[in-house]
Amino acid sequence: MAYIYSIANQKGGVGKTTSAVNLSAYLAANGKRVLLVDFDAQANATSSLGINKDKVEASSYEVLLGTATTAKATLKNGKLGLAIIPASPALAAAEVELVGELAREYRLRQALAGEVDKYDYILIDCPPSLGLLTVNALTASTHGVIIPVQCEYLALEGLSQLTRTVQLVQQRLNPQMEIRGLILTMFDSRTALSQQVAAEVERYFAGKVFSARIPRNVRLSEAPSHGQPILTYAPNSPGGMAYKKLALELIAQNDGDGKTPKSDRDSTLNGTHGSSTSVATTA
Repeated sequence: MAYIYSIANQKGGVGKTTSAVNLSAYLAANGKRVLLVDFDAQANATSSLGINKDKVEASSYEVLLGTATTAKATLKNGKLGLAIIPASPALAAAEVELVGELAREYRLRQALAGEVDKYDYILIDCPPSLGLLTVNALTASTHGVIIPVQCEYLALEGLSQLTRTVQLVQQRLNPQMEIRGLILTMFDSRTALSQQVAAEVERYFAGKVFSARIPRNVRLSEAPSHGQPILTYAPNSPGGMAYKKLALELIAQNDGDGKTPKSDRDSTLNGTHGSSTSVATTA
């Protein structure tokens, strides 16, 4: 059975898609079978893996409306060993089209029901809102939500609203829903502000914050424009090393042994994956 997580935060620009794409890539690099679901009409996760969002034959929109199966919509990235259900701009209309449908909050959960035995991890990149699409994602996430939090002023604004939404989904739609963990993003250890925000998040969400902190890093910003995750674009950059650490942390917690997975010792010891020959410089 796959671990199914939503990557969500209604605040934009917090590193949500960056985290979804790069965590997926590093999980796959460690031998995990991974499906990334792009559930945002902006389709940034789709573009970040080099897929033209305007040319996909089937997307998460068709899957949600039931006009395409997940198998038809799923694309494989052989280099990364990663599968993705891409998004398209049409997804923006889904909330209106489903407004009168019965059990509309369960559409994604039902669509993914046949995929749970095929993957070890299914990550859902949510839109920056708390509308029907995000509620669908949270309802489908049998193992909780992972929340990226930007280490800047007002970072905690809106987290209470998201927490309330998670509680409502748990009470009414998905009893398994919980906050799985928070990722501190855009962290700069040189500034007092980043340190203060990190301390506040850890205080309010004690025991729920991943130890891996994602730094501000130009390579992370550049990678999507090349259609690559940081794993193949700049694995030895601070951003690459941070996401590798995050993936290892999640795997170790789920495996319950706290050890580095054996596959990682070979595939990512030097920041590479499989036969990839990509090299990187630290920015």
